Amino acid sequence: MSDAERADHQKAAGAPTMVVSAKPAVLSAPGRGEDLQVRVSAPATGRNLPVVVFSHGFGWSMNGYTPLADFWAARGFVVLQPTHLDSRTLGLTAEDPRTPRIWRFRIEDLTRVLDGLDALEASVPGLSGRLDRSRIAVAGHSWGAQTASALLGARILDADGVPGEDMSDRRVKAGVLLALTGLGDDLTPFAAEHFPFMRPSFDTMTAPALIIAGDHDQSHLSTRGPDWFTDPYTYSPGNKSLLTLFGAAHSLGGIAGYEVAETTDESPARVTLIQQLTTAFLRSALYPEDTSWKGAATALGEDLTPLGRLQSK
Repeated sequence: MSDAERADHQKAAGAPTMVVSAKPAVLSAPGRGEDLQVRVSAPATGRNLPVVVFSHGFGWSMNGYTPLADFWAARGFVVLQPTHLDSRTLGLTAEDPRTPRIWRFRIEDLTRVLDGLDALEASVPGLSGRLDRSRIAVAGHSWGAQTASALLGARILDADGVPGEDMSDRRVKAGVLLALTGLGDDLTPFAAEHFPFMRPSFDTMTAPALIIAGDHDQSHLSTRGPDWFTDPYTYSPGNKSLLTLFGAAHSLGGIAGYEVAETTDESPARVTLIQQLTTAFLRSALYPEDTSWKGAATALGEDLTPLGRLQSK
C-alpha cells in the first residue's frame, strides 16, 4: 500500500463521512429482458475507495438494506446494489420464462456490475477515478448470500451431485454472507422440487468470508434447525469466520431496512453489531495489514453479555 493509499484508508477508518447516493445507474443487459438498475452509494470524499457489491434477498431491490449500505459507505466503501429480476419492483410472474433461471441471472447481475464499474463510477458526479479495483468484496442476504457465494467459489450440484459451472470471479477478494442457506440434502420436498438451485457445494468456496447466522433462524425450506445456516462455514475451506447471533431469526435483527414489516426479530443492538463487525472484517480482508477485525473479534470475546459468538478457521 502506498503512503497515499494508507492515508486514505486511515481516514476512512475514522469518523463516518458524508455519503452520496445515486439511483438508478443503468447497465445494458442484453438477453435479460430488463436493463440492470443499480444504486451507487459512496463517500463524498476520499480516493482509492474499496468496493462492495451487495445482492439483496428475495423480492427486495436496490432500495433495501440501507442499515448496511449507508453504514459501509459512510466508512469508506463504495456500495453497489443491483436490482435482481425477482424484485417486487419488477413484477415478474411465475409464468415468465425467465423465472426458472432467475438464480443464474442474479449471479450474472453481480458479474455485470463488476464489468460495468467504469459506467457506474461515471454515473455519480465526482466519483470518477476514485475506485480501487484491486479491493472488491461481495455481500448478500438470504438468496442474495447464495448469489454472492457463487463469486466466491460455491457451485450448484446437479441431480447426480456433480458440481455445475464455476462462476467464481478473481476480481472478488472477500465476502460477507448473511443468512446463507445450507446444504441441499436437508431441503423439504417442496423446496427440493421447486428450487433445484438450492443444492450448493461449498468445497471450492475458498475466498475469505464472514458468514453470519441466527440461532433462531428456522427456515420453512429445510428439515433441519437453525444450524443449517452454519453449513457454509462448516463445509467450506480456507479463511472463514462464523458469527452466530443469539436470538436472531432470518432478518438478523432488521438488516433489510429500518422498521420494515418483514423484521420478526427487531433488534437495533444486533444490527449495530453486524454493522461494526462486517465493516471491520471487510477492512482487514481487503487490507491485510489492517487490525480492525482482530480488535473487533477480541472485543466481542471479552463482552460479558455478548450478542453472538464468533469462531474462525
